[in-house]
Amino acid sequence: MPGLQVDGYFPDTSHTNTNHGWNHDAQFVIRLPRNWNGGLVVSGSPGVRAQYANDKSISDYVLSLGYAYAATDKGNTGVEFFTDGLRPGDAIVEWNARTTQLARAARATVAQFYGHPAREVVAAGISNGGYLVRWQLENNPELYTRGVDLEGTLWTVDGPNLFTYLPQAIKGYEQHDPVAIVAAGFNPRSDFLWDYHYTVYWTLTQRIYTAELDPTYTGTEAEYDYAQRPDAHRAIRRIALTGDIRRPLTTIHGTYDSLLPITQDSDVYAMMAHHTGLHTYQRVEGGNHVDGLVDAYPDRLVALVPVFQRAIRRPS
Repeated sequence: MPGLQVDGYFPDTSHTNTNHGWNHDAQFVIRLPRNWNGGLVVSGSPGVRAQYANDKSISDYVLSLGYAYAATDKGNTGVEFFTDGLRPGDAIVEWNARTTQLARAARATVAQFYGHPAREVVAAGISNGGYLVRWQLENNPELYTRGVDLEGTLWTVDGPNLFTYLPQAIKGYEQHDPVAIVAAGFNPRSDFLWDYHYTVYWTLTQRIYTAELDPTYTGTEAEYDYAQRPDAHRAIRRIALTGDIRRPLTTIHGTYDSLLPITQDSDVYAMMAHHTGLHTYQRVEGGNHVDGLVDAYPDRLVALVPVFQRAIRRPS
């Protein structure tokens, strides 16, 4: 797309992002298309990835529509993101701060570059990026006109959260007990995905988020008992969602999600946000957390990114 790309970073003291040889976190990218439609899409990376992680799922698509685009690495990256900060939860707290920081900078950049402010600012993100969308619309609604989140991560102090279901799923898998995995909230029809998710996601996710939010824990992932971990409760309180969104939000989630099970995540968040009258919720039968598995199971899985993209394009 013809236009201007700006790569940079904000002042930071951590060094997990090695893009451009900077070895400097809080990196961002801003893209300003020549044929601008007056809108701006702001995003944070999914997982613990860098600022270009949404290029295919969000950036390429919205640029083709004429939106300006801005994305942040959230201030720390990689499976050792938890080494950033001093207190439990600091790294995730920074995710929210860096998204706010970029939204303000991108709005100012767009206004300066095009000569007038954006008519629409859309917060959009996937997984951890979807969590950022929810948090932004709850806490900084003045920066956005609306938001779209795909399978955003839900953090609540009293649960559900990753710590209330992942250990049970891990233990169930290791003990060859599918009933325990279903009891943890996972769809029984998604059982063909569990081998992959245990190997790639479940234990690693539990390990690194325990290191971030409950670093004094020394047991196994399967034996973690959130109810008995008051330090984790205190850390999650710093990042928890409330459902009190103050701008329109569309949430999309697949029923076969085998990392953030829909019954423990977006079903709950939809109830939390219902009172606002601003939440639109789309459950997609057969959608999984990662579209990369659709090619392996084309007769059983449905791609979610196209649904997500259509929601960005068309306000609810």
